[in-house]
Amino acid sequence: MLNKVDVWGLYFLLIMVYGAGLFIPLMENDSAQHATMAMRMYVENDFWNIYKGTSDYLDKPQVHFWLAALSFKLFGLHDWAYRIPALLFTIIGAFSANKLAVYFYGNRAKHIAALVFLSAQAVILSNHDVRTDAVLTGATMLAICYFVMYLDSGKWSALLLGFLGTAIGFGTKGQLAVFVCGVVLLVHVIYQRKWKHVFSYKLLVGLMAYAIFISPVLYAYYIQFDLHPEKVIKGQTHVSGVKFILWDQSFNRLNATGHKANNQDYLFFFHTLLWAFLPWAVLVYYGFFVQIKNAIQYRFKKNKGFELISSLGVLLVLLVISTSKFKLPHYLNSLFPLMAVLVAGQLVRLEKKERLALYWKRFQVGLMLVLIALVFFVSFWTFPLDNLVLVLGILVLFLVAVFLFFKAEIKNSVRTLLVCSVAGMAIINFVMNTQFYPNLLQYQSGIPASKIIKEHKVPAHNLYLQEGQWCWSLNFYAGNILPTLAVDRVADKLQPGQWMYVNEKGYKQLKAAGVSWSKIYPLDHYRITMLKLKFLNPKTRSEKLSKRYLIVK
Repeated sequence: MLNKVDVWGLYFLLIMVYGAGLFIPLMENDSAQHATMAMRMYVENDFWNIYKGTSDYLDKPQVHFWLAALSFKLFGLHDWAYRIPALLFTIIGAFSANKLAVYFYGNRAKHIAALVFLSAQAVILSNHDVRTDAVLTGATMLAICYFVMYLDSGKWSALLLGFLGTAIGFGTKGQLAVFVCGVVLLVHVIYQRKWKHVFSYKLLVGLMAYAIFISPVLYAYYIQFDLHPEKVIKGQTHVSGVKFILWDQSFNRLNATGHKANNQDYLFFFHTLLWAFLPWAVLVYYGFFVQIKNAIQYRFKKNKGFELISSLGVLLVLLVISTSKFKLPHYLNSLFPLMAVLVAGQLVRLEKKERLALYWKRFQVGLMLVLIALVFFVSFWTFPLDNLVLVLGILVLFLVAVFLFFKAEIKNSVRTLLVCSVAGMAIINFVMNTQFYPNLLQYQSGIPASKIIKEHKVPAHNLYLQEGQWCWSLNFYAGNILPTLAVDRVADKLQPGQWMYVNEKGYKQLKAAGVSWSKIYPLDHYRITMLKLKFLNPKTRSEKLSKRYLIVK
């Protein structure tokens, strides 16, 4: 379907996108917060305890933070170093998706699932706005891929790699990885009648290996929480960290216990998928319909070259997580590699249906033209372009994309569809990663504040945060956890030459109290994860901005 020039040309475009994403400043809240938490592990050389600010952190497990802290050890304290583990596990997810697609659909599917996965919008986003999801996604897909191989071959290596992937997923976000693997593999076992290696002593050995793999995570929870029953966690003492990660965490999120219920929309994940898995979301829904319709026609009898793991398996996971009272878009991420396998299978089959493939080509090409026009308009209207290097970069991507497009056989609709979709998403996200996000983040006040403190070489112990006003990006770029200071103690506590970051309310309080400063740096501030039209419009942007201040005594 794709020749070598197509494949390497498209990978080159995606490398440009992911490479540009490595160097975007850290985004508040989760990405900058997680980077700061990992930074603390690195700075204090304490890998067993996790803290959020000054409080013990009992939420997500340690593996994501361990990997980031290890990356800091290897490469130094940089935002791009924080993103390296996410990128590596995204590559693992792409490799595993490719391997599974070839396993189910043959060599015609080679590289397709990987390219589909790597060009999906939320996957690209998760590699610069890095949370736990990129590691979770890659580890979960690694597990699913090798468990499928084990169910066919019974090989020890496949079984152990499956449990290793599951353990990494568990150590990144708790039982979600176990749940996703369990549901989709149960569908596969039932449909394919793969019971032989389920009821085998090898599985018991694999479970023991899994227990060993997750033991560092359990030990870390044990020494931070179980050994300290006097700690007050969310208003309670005698809190067991081991029990929390093995049981409470998953059900707490499902029932919104300890979390504010944020969404009662049972269709939330189904419509979120439409933007999160752009440009492939409509093909995913088409694949769901085709696979389940065919399964019904086959009366769910085992059929060579047919699988339900990427359709019915994924749908069952979606239905269960849709009952949760606490929903966020990135909960979908661990399903994206399987959706990529589903899309790869549908594209392989569309090659034999020329008329239908032609309709899909027209749809995808039209979709990409609309998306490119929209993103270019918003990016360059919101933040006018004045960077010659960026212009040259965009031009290079355009030339490569145009070359690949015209090289693709016009009569081969599926090939043209693939080239156009992947290249289009690469161009869109290169513009976003080099033009839109870097300019947008200048309105996240911690970023310009961190540039000012670097210019003046302010040591971390001479820089205070206003109490209750955590600024994770400023903490990270300052290179240490910054001390906090209540506004009413500033006059007595802050010494000449020391700096403080305050919000607008705190600044007005200090001004009213008659506190004097040698220097004041006003900073524009906006919650950049909640974009509004008035902010995007340069003419009305000032109406939506608030202020933060760096003040020097």
